[in-house]
Amino acid sequence: MILRSIAVVATAVVSSASISSVDAKKNTTETTPPTPAPTVNEPDPDDAGITFQHFKAFSSSQTCASDEHALPFNNQIRGVNLGGWLVLEPWITPSLFYQFLGGGVGTTGMDHYSFCEVLGAEEGNEQLRRHWETWVTEDIIKDLAGSGAVNSLRVPVGDFMFEPYGPYVGCTDGAIDYLDRLLDWARSYGLSVLLDVHTQRDSQNGFDNSGQTLGFQWTSSLSTYPRDLTTFQHWPIRSANWIGEFDNQAVNYTTINYENINHSLGVIEKLVDRYHDHPAVLGVEPVNEPWELTPLKELKKFYWDAYLIVKKKAHYWKFIMHDSFRFTPETWGGFMKGCPDRALDTHIYQAWNDPASRLTFYNNACAQKKQIALMEREFGPVVVGEWSLATDNCAMWLNGFNDNLPGFPRSPCKYIPCSAPYMGDDQPGTPVDIGKPLQGPYGTGMSGPSFGLCPVDRDWMTERYNKGETGMSWVSAPPEAPRGRDGTDEVMTLLAHKKISAFSGIGHGFYFWNFRTDLYNPQWSYMLALERGWIPKGNLNDERIINSCDREDTGAFVCQANRDAPEKSIRGGVGYALGEEGKSAEYIDSLHDDDLYDEADLIFSEFWDARRGQGATCDFGGAAILAEQNKTHSEDYYTDDYFNVMEVQVFPVWKIVLFSVLGALVGGLAGFAIAMKLSPKFNRKVRSSMMLRPVTSSRAFRQSFGNFIEPGFVGLQIDDE
Repeated sequence: MILRSIAVVATAVVSSASISSVDAKKNTTETTPPTPAPTVNEPDPDDAGITFQHFKAFSSSQTCASDEHALPFNNQIRGVNLGGWLVLEPWITPSLFYQFLGGGVGTTGMDHYSFCEVLGAEEGNEQLRRHWETWVTEDIIKDLAGSGAVNSLRVPVGDFMFEPYGPYVGCTDGAIDYLDRLLDWARSYGLSVLLDVHTQRDSQNGFDNSGQTLGFQWTSSLSTYPRDLTTFQHWPIRSANWIGEFDNQAVNYTTINYENINHSLGVIEKLVDRYHDHPAVLGVEPVNEPWELTPLKELKKFYWDAYLIVKKKAHYWKFIMHDSFRFTPETWGGFMKGCPDRALDTHIYQAWNDPASRLTFYNNACAQKKQIALMEREFGPVVVGEWSLATDNCAMWLNGFNDNLPGFPRSPCKYIPCSAPYMGDDQPGTPVDIGKPLQGPYGTGMSGPSFGLCPVDRDWMTERYNKGETGMSWVSAPPEAPRGRDGTDEVMTLLAHKKISAFSGIGHGFYFWNFRTDLYNPQWSYMLALERGWIPKGNLNDERIINSCDREDTGAFVCQANRDAPEKSIRGGVGYALGEEGKSAEYIDSLHDDDLYDEADLIFSEFWDARRGQGATCDFGGAAILAEQNKTHSEDYYTDDYFNVMEVQVFPVWKIVLFSVLGALVGGLAGFAIAMKLSPKFNRKVRSSMMLRPVTSSRAFRQSFGNFIEPGFVGLQIDDE
């Protein structure tokens, strides 16, 4: 294709200075020079800058000046993602992908790219149009706006919608029309829209959410037993070739693909040309989740060039950049300093964290405040573009179609009946066959429907009071809580409050992932979370949300050694903590019993206190747990957190039997006494009984019940021989 020169942007401004651009080359790749450490530079003396409507941009330093703050970023975003709609992700809408169960090479769709590749343009487009029509509707947009808890939508769009290529050609025809309609709905209901370019040619991260899963290999020929299995692997060899050719052996990029970069900039230009004057558009995110191995120099150059394209026509759009999984001031501090309307997007999930107690997840959520505050200070506005309430990895196909990360999920999952197809009964492959177990093709890990049941997130058990919130009962808890022991509503409500407090109380807001899910999984569905009451409708500045992190913020918790963990685990955790700080752990081998655990208390606590703001958890391989520091609980301790704890006292079996027997005896004696007092007939029968003669003839018995003996009654006569 003909390469675009980025310098065309300069023609739209008053200044004659040109934007730094990529020279057209006969070859589209070039050897990558070593990426220098990011620095904040002053503009070159001969860089006159490019004058835009409200500021001046300097390409030599990638900074701006003279910002008039024409439209300050003063309003908090309270938003949701419309994921799985214009960019397919099998885990969000499995009903579209059940048709590929039992498939093989060339007949299995695992992402948007292979969906179109396998079905072809005509059939693929027919199914997609049915999907587009039903997955996002005007009623849904109306309900989200009417909840009072949503003011913005983040809409993932495909680069292929604006410049089709490969199997997308013909298959995705009409997608832009649905996007146009969505923008008009959003305007009608007072919602803003962030256009998020979720896919890039040759994939920016190797995930299925990029449109195309990369680093993929069919391994069926290597599977000799059982026979006829169709297998593949993805995660061990994941790759991403959008920005260049990635070398799996060297673990870096050896070339840069300028053709792909220019393709992406062309998409931004077309997107801006089409929507720059639409009142519902908040702004654009030029690339979603470029993976952490993306060369930083080239990524920043792409962001800079895309920013100048946007500001050419869309003077008031926000320009939101993903952090490339590097949410640090060393990476982004000072970048595009002084440039208006730019913000940094970071994605914060707990679904991939190790299993832990509820307190661990609470503290981790509140701890994000520190890093967000740091980045707001060192970079500027921060938006949490994706988050959820999931605390496990159980959602079906979350890590890929019929696949999973090695070692995941970390805990047994809950299974529920697979949902009926949302687009109607005409969808191929639905409903799921209730007579079949897990079907192929089989990936590195396991996830998929089995006998009509699909895995979803686990329930949380109501904690047993005598073990406290830091108890280990969650380790052995079943994935589906028994009746009367389900604490999911309480845990999710409090976790949601803490996350909203952390993300919006310090930063510039958030977008929840996702607005809905095909399966019933409210941890990933904003609409279901609203329905369950986990996220309150109306004003999210509720006092319960604002103050939800008070205990964590005031240091009410301490990370200490788990007294139930063996000494070997404690030493391993201590060794890790000291090793991260460059300290020797040799002396730990000489400590035992209380000396070892007490020393671990100090090391774990200091490490966690210093790093919890960067997302560190109190776990250390199961060697540590969170505990509340010396505090006497008042009666309203739990209600202050807006959830109730069911108190359950655990008794040994022998005690239960003993109390049951004693209860029966006491109850029987009480009943006998009442009957003797109130029923003369019963009284006479008892006194007439030969078997009870030794008792009824006693003085104590006569004194107790004699008053009720009828006059003239003579007890049982026994002849003496």
